[in-house]
Amino acid sequence: MNVVGHDDWLAARKELLAQEKAFTRARDELTKQRQELPWEPVEKEYVFDGPQGQQTLADLFDGRSQLVVYHFMFGPDDEQGCKSCSFWADNFNPNVVHLNARDVSFVAVSRAPFARLADYRRRMAWDFHWVSSAETDFNFDYGVSFEPDRQSESVYNYGSLSPGMAEREGLSVFARADGGIFHTYSAYARGIDLVNTAYNYLDLVPKGRDEGDHGQSWVRRHDEYER
Repeated sequence: MNVVGHDDWLAARKELLAQEKAFTRARDELTKQRQELPWEPVEKEYVFDGPQGQQTLADLFDGRSQLVVYHFMFGPDDEQGCKSCSFWADNFNPNVVHLNARDVSFVAVSRAPFARLADYRRRMAWDFHWVSSAETDFNFDYGVSFEPDRQSESVYNYGSLSPGMAEREGLSVFARADGGIFHTYSAYARGIDLVNTAYNYLDLVPKGRDEGDHGQSWVRRHDEYER
């Protein structure tokens, strides 16, 4: 804690403001580069199980031209969703209507059976679209599910990390154009921090995320915190 008078505080704040402005400009340029990445065609036919029954990847666009997929860690044998992914998911509901207004659909995808996803969604009081990819290779093809013999290899986050487990978190973006479906972007690990609104708030306060070497050990499902 460094306590100073107003004039010294204002000078320090203006110095930081200059750095923030530079960061904003750099982020805008990075966003532009992200949007200009080349697209790759989706050549497999994926069929998911959801509240409307079976749906293809094309169906998940729901008439829009862009689709954001959150890869939610909820494996075939898990009884409940990952607590960290649940932390992220608490940010989804309020934003979907705004995404829809900008020609973007949103869906969470997990390998657990749909009935288990539906039960957990009711418990968490969410209503964003969530489907099961249990009968497809979707999670494996998009780098968030791993067979036992691959979990200790550097095969996660574009070869930069070993997953260490069967399921990992991620986000993928798809687009429809000229009668085809294309994969335009995916991010994993720290790359998905951008869509966690709570973390963006915590980054504003003096203690920050206050996680030290413990990572997200503090995180609970929102109905598990002590009141």
